[in-house]
Amino acid sequence: MNLRKIRLEQGLSVPKLVELSGVPRRTIQNIEKNDDCNVSTALKLAKALNVTLDELCITNE
Repeated sequence: MNLRKIRLEQGLSVPKLVELSGVPRRTIQNIEKNDDCNVSTALKLAKALNVTLDELCITNE
């Protein structure tokens, strides 16, 4: 997942992303650490970050 990369590129802190997405802080931290989340959470995060689900989930590395 590109969550951490996108969040940092947008200058967002974890607390700000919590506020924008409604996703709990611990969940965001776990996603960034473990690179795994469920689809409904990914959709909330993609919407909050104004990116597509593909942009959030697909890595080109």
